[in-house]
Formats: sequence, C-alpha cells, structure tokens
Amino acid sequence: MKSEKGAMKKVRETLAFFYPQVWKQYKGYFAAGVGKLLLDAAQPFVSMLVLPFLIDGLINGEKVSRLLMYAMIIALGGSLLSLAGSVLGVIMEKYDEKFQNYFSQQLSRRVMELDFQLTEDKKALDQVEAARTGMQWYSGGVHGISQQFFGLISSLLTMGGVVVLVAIHAPLLFVVAAVLVLVNAIINHKTNKIEVEQYAKLSKFNRIFSYLGWEIVDFRYGKDIRLYDAQDMLTEKWNVYTDESLKNWEENADRRLPLHLAANGVNIIRILAIYFYLGVRVILGKISIGIFSQMCDAGTTLNRSVERMIWQMQDIIKRTNYAYEYIKLMQYPVALKKGDRHVEEGPHTIEFRNVDFTYPNTDVQVLHNVCLTLHAGEHLSVVGLNGAGKTTFVKLLCRLYDPTAGEILLDGVNISQYDYKEYMQLFAPVFQDFKLFAFSMAENIALQDNAEKKVLLPLVKQVGLEEKLSSMEKGLDTMLFKFYDEDGIEPSGGEQQKLAIARALYKKAPVVILDEPTAALDPVAEYDIYRQFEALVGGKTAVYISHRLSSCKFCDRIAVFGEGQVAEYGTHDELLRQGGIYAEMFAAQAQYYR
Repeated sequence: MKSEKGAMKKVRETLAFFYPQVWKQYKGYFAAGVGKLLLDAAQPFVSMLVLPFLIDGLINGEKVSRLLMYAMIIALGGSLLSLAGSVLGVIMEKYDEKFQNYFSQQLSRRVMELDFQLTEDKKALDQVEAARTGMQWYSGGVHGISQQFFGLISSLLTMGGVVVLVAIHAPLLFVVAAVLVLVNAIINHKTNKIEVEQYAKLSKFNRIFSYLGWEIVDFRYGKDIRLYDAQDMLTEKWNVYTDESLKNWEENADRRLPLHLAANGVNIIRILAIYFYLGVRVILGKISIGIFSQMCDAGTTLNRSVERMIWQMQDIIKRTNYAYEYIKLMQYPVALKKGDRHVEEGPHTIEFRNVDFTYPNTDVQVLHNVCLTLHAGEHLSVVGLNGAGKTTFVKLLCRLYDPTAGEILLDGVNISQYDYKEYMQLFAPVFQDFKLFAFSMAENIALQDNAEKKVLLPLVKQVGLEEKLSSMEKGLDTMLFKFYDEDGIEPSGGEQQKLAIARALYKKAPVVILDEPTAALDPVAEYDIYRQFEALVGGKTAVYISHRLSSCKFCDRIAVFGEGQVAEYGTHDELLRQGGIYAEMFAAQAQYYR
C-alpha cells in the first residue's frame, strides 16, 4: 500500500513539475493534445453506431442509396477522424523535439551548477546518469508521459460511451470485462515492476557505457591507444560490461515471458466469452444481427478501453518513476552551505585557521591543522612533494570543498557566510588540468559571448601569443581544435598554457592562482612561465603551487607542505637557514636553475 501511495505521489509531483513549465513555454501542445484525445475517443463510435444499420439494412432489403450512405459514413468518417488525429499527433511530435532540447538544456545547466565536490561523488554521478537516461530514454520525456496521459482521458471517454451501449443490449459483458481486465491489470503491474527494477540496475552500466564508448572513439586518445596497443584492453572492457548488461536484459526477458504468454491467453478467453454470450442472445432473439455486430465491437472496445486505461495508468506511473530521477537531480541537496553576506570591495585577507580535510567517503586525512594567512597583494609560493596536499589547499581556498574541521576566514569572517558566487569571483585560477574548449580563441579566454577584442588583444600580446595570433587568418575568431571546424588550429602545450593564463588575467580577479599548470614542462621552461606570469600579475594577490621551486624567487612567502601540514613557512633565505625540507628540495633542484 505504501508503494502504491508513493507511486501516485511521484505521478502528482512529476506532472506538477513539468506541466507548468510546458504550459508557460508551449501552450499549443496542450491544444493539440486535447484535440487528438477527443478525436481518438470518437473514432470507434463511427463504425460502432452506423454498422448495425448497414447490416440490418442489408438483411431487410433497404434501398441501395441508404446502404451506400451508411458505408460512406463508416469509411469516410473513420478515415477523416483518423487523418485529423494523425495530423495533431505529428504536431505533438514536433513539440517533443523542443521539449527534449529545453529539458536537456536545463539538466546541463543544473549539472554545471552542482557543487564541485558532487562532480567527484559516485552517488551524484549516478543520479546525473539516472536523470539523463530516465528523462530522455526510458520515460520518453514530457511527450512520452503526455501521450499516455491524454490517451488515458481518451480511453475514459470511449469507455463511457461504450458502457451506455452495453448496458442497453448486453449488460453481462461488464462481468466478463471486469474479470479479465482485473487479471490483465495484475499481469501489467508485475511487468512494469520488473522493468522498473531493471532500470535501477542499468544506471551504473549506462554511465560506464558512455565513458568507454567515448574514450574508444575519441581521437584525442589515439596516440596512447596506438602506441600502447590498448585496443584489445578497451574492447575487452566494453565486452565485459556489454555481457553484464545483456545478462540483465536476458533476465528481464525471462521474467517477462510467462507474463506475456498469460496475457495472450487471457485475450483468447475474452474473445471466446464475448462471442459465446452474444451468440446465445441472437439465438434467443434478444438482439438482431446488426446489434450482435455492434455488441461484439462494443465488448471488444470496452475491454480494450479498460485494459488500455489500466495499462496507461501503470505506464504513466512507470514513466513518471523514470522522469522523477530528473526531478531528484534538480532538487539534489547542496554539498556546501551558502551564505548571503556581501563581499566588500577592496583588499582582502584570507586565513586558514586549524584546517583539517578528508575527502568525502574516504578515511584518509589530506590536510591536518593547516594555519596560514594570505595578505592582500602578497605572493605566496606553496611547494612540496606530490601528494603533500597542495592542490587540496587550492580547492579549499577556492571553496570547491569545505574544511572537515577548522575554518577559512575572509577578512575575519567564515567564508561559508558569504554569497557563494561573489566569493568565487575573487579567484582566477589556472589549474594543472585546465581545459580549453573547441570554441574560438576569444571565447576560450573570455568564456563569454561578445568579448571585447580591444581588451583581449593586449592580453594575447602580454602572454606571448602575438606572433601566433598574427599567423591566423581569422585572428581571435579562430577556432581551437578541429571538432567542429576543419580550419581550427591545434595549439601546442605551451600555447594552451598561455591561453589559460590569459583567461585568468581577463577575469580581473584580485587573487590569481597558478596550480602546477606547467608540471609537464622542464624546470627552465617552467621558470620562464612563472617569471612572465609574475610580471603580468603585478600587485594582485598571487598563489603559486608547485613541487618544484621555480616560483619561489618571485614570492614574499613560501609555505612548504609535508604530509598534509604546513611543515615550514617563511622567506627563501629563512627556510634555507632552517636546513629542513625546503633546503633539501632546493639543494636537489638547484642544478636545474643554474
């Protein structure tokens, strides 16, 4: 009982979520839907009401002209209603494409707005996949649900009309219909339950399929796949998950087969029962041959209408159950507490006070009791070996995650109290795994449409891409990569890094962060990048993250991370005198900078 109430609750919430949006955007869809359901409801009655007159007229020898009129009404009336319904159906199909685009866009926007830490959370990623496939594939989207909803109303209207006819001429058909429909309802309920259970298992497989499918065919991975002969491994992984998925589908088919056979058996019994009952009525002289034909049609239509209503109701429940995954994503709980305090303009001081951090769903403490203050205009170098917690420090600084313990303060106030977007606007980071898009050079730097070229051009020159720009016929409008434009360019690794730096500078944020974007370069090339970047940053607050020491020369303070803590803190000379971790790292790397 609880599950049934829960299912109906999902139906109400799903329709209440989607239909107001559809009504606001596409009112014409409902006009087409109502028109189609009325035509579909009326269509069976053209033949059902007129056919008895035609049959009894033939038996009684009525005029040919009258018989032709009956035949014309049956042929043309049904055809015209069917044609009009098909036209409205096509109109509704056109709206379906608009719905898919609209709600896919809303889903994409929601995914981009999710707290960053949820993008690394398996449960959240599974929910994203369940929302995408549930909305686009399994439910059929708004149109798929609406087809059944409008069809349910149409079936109800048809059933109402047939009930009147049956009650007059063959009331016992109600008993036959009731018994057989009840059996079919049970069969459909069990079938839908099997499908819903299977869908719950498929979310994980679908996400893996999406990943493997794109990785195998994405030419960006072509060099690694070829040189390391990875084709067999990738294909084998695809086969393994395909086999698991097929087992799931086979199990589903095996469980549904007996139910399918039972449904066919019930249908045969229904036909035999109707013909037997009506045949007896004709023999006894209770009804004419024409009414016999009408009641056969009415009995079949009544049964199908009731069956269809039950199936449509169950199908609506099933489809809304799938589409509800979309709603769950739209209402997915936030991972970070958001405040509403305004971030004031002017110089800012950021303080880490006794900060601990453990990544969600793990037991490994990455940072422990980190205490560090970053003053306005200060240039801080954060160094340490790989795995020391440097990048995690940046994620906390940018509030991609919140500390597990301790607090981070902006001008003496916990950052969780500030407006999240305003706080994010303080930072312009260049991450180690920065991403460029297959858009124009201008769009990649500005990450917005209609960027001001007069602002972009000086930046491109400052980061050292002036010569590259002058060689491109379309200038800043040149597309990066060849995904969508065969004339697109393939920038080198160094050129991509410079574009990422230009992006950070274009934002005009007061705090600029360089999180090992040059890790793939040799130490001398990395030093040149840092030297150039230091000149560009000027008086802004800057944080340089590295396991090498290229940035240290330009910085006011150096924080040495070791085993998740700030093991050493001070100027270059102070740390050398301490003879600790920094001194050892400097001695080991000094040869690269001489």
